[in-house]
Amino acid sequence: MSEMIDPFIKALDQVEQTGPAWLDALRKQGAQDYRTLALPHVKLEQWKYTNLKDLRGAEIAAADAALLDALPATLPDLDAYRLVLVNGRFDADLSDLGGLSDKALVKGLEQALEDGDIETLGGGFEDAALVSLSDALLRDGAFIRIKRGHMLDKPIHLVILSVGSDKLTASHPRIVIDMQDGASATVIETHMGANDSAVVSLPVSEVTVAEKARLGHYKQQLDNAQSYHLAHSAVTVAEGATYDSFVLQLGGKLARCDVRCLIDGAHADVRVNGAYHAGNGQHVDNTSFIDHAAPDAKSAENFRGVLDGDGRGVFQGKILVRQIAQGTDGQQMNRALLLSEKAEIDSKPELEIYADDVKCSHGATAGDMDEDQLFYLMARGIDADTARKLLIQAFLFDVLNEIDYAPAREIFHDAIAAKLGEIA
Repeated sequence: MSEMIDPFIKALDQVEQTGPAWLDALRKQGAQDYRTLALPHVKLEQWKYTNLKDLRGAEIAAADAALLDALPATLPDLDAYRLVLVNGRFDADLSDLGGLSDKALVKGLEQALEDGDIETLGGGFEDAALVSLSDALLRDGAFIRIKRGHMLDKPIHLVILSVGSDKLTASHPRIVIDMQDGASATVIETHMGANDSAVVSLPVSEVTVAEKARLGHYKQQLDNAQSYHLAHSAVTVAEGATYDSFVLQLGGKLARCDVRCLIDGAHADVRVNGAYHAGNGQHVDNTSFIDHAAPDAKSAENFRGVLDGDGRGVFQGKILVRQIAQGTDGQQMNRALLLSEKAEIDSKPELEIYADDVKCSHGATAGDMDEDQLFYLMARGIDADTARKLLIQAFLFDVLNEIDYAPAREIFHDAIAAKLGEIA
């Protein structure tokens, strides 16, 4: 495919061959697969509603390991261990990992590779071109391992900053989270731009939650209005483990979070929830696939979105229940609030069930603001603009109750309030 059509082909000429043999093989295979698959297009079912046409023909440069003197002032204040990536590279000066137990390994991915903490990467995605691209260009990112039975005393705040230049730049951070048997931790991710330049952020996460472990994994995407955020996550959850996740998408010109979760053990509990807003010129996509490959497990998805102006939202959620997965409880719902005639939502909830003893449901609703509720507030002396803002806030704030960890709820509450303050 021509470099003028696919902006990432040229980057494959810069694939590194520095590291253990298995890593070099991964990079080589990633480059080969991406040359075959190329940039996703709308003829692919998974990309039917999200068109990357604006990237075709664009000139994209690799992001430099930019140096920042300070963290952005808008970064949430959180009592946490802090690991910072700038353009996909670990920044030790901005990070704060003091006081960590020796049962918690938290470091840059490049350092983890040098230290021999990682013996394999990749997997969890099939025919995912942008993951293959990430494999080919893999260099650095974040590595988090909580050892067997350890309960982390405070959360890890993973801050992923993009610093653009006069050219459209791209970064490919790899995030590895390894929760060993019986371990427990909370990870809060904040993705944001450190300036107003356009960037393409392509993070890939590999998450393992081992037997009876628990991970609270909460992400907020706050990239600027010129940027592209194309994220992929592969999650494996073992017997008796809990994976509680939430994705808040408020930024980006075009943003997509693709989560694929394999439930690989009985009595696992998986929650993949989220909220999103898209205004003029914004496109926000939440795509998920939950694979029930073990019996007596639970999964729940609850997404809510607010779409204003000509904003467009996409929800694609599929639950697969294999024949072995008797006793599955899988629930899925997407609700969208449309605030203008130009706003659009494409919702595609799916269930594919091969077991007999299951309790599963899915659904989707979309509509404008409830006039009766608006009238009720106005009849009590609240002006129309304030009443409208209160109803929009309540619609999104309600889904935050799905988050188990209170400080994350508060951070996301504030982010939503700030965003709606701009539009309402």
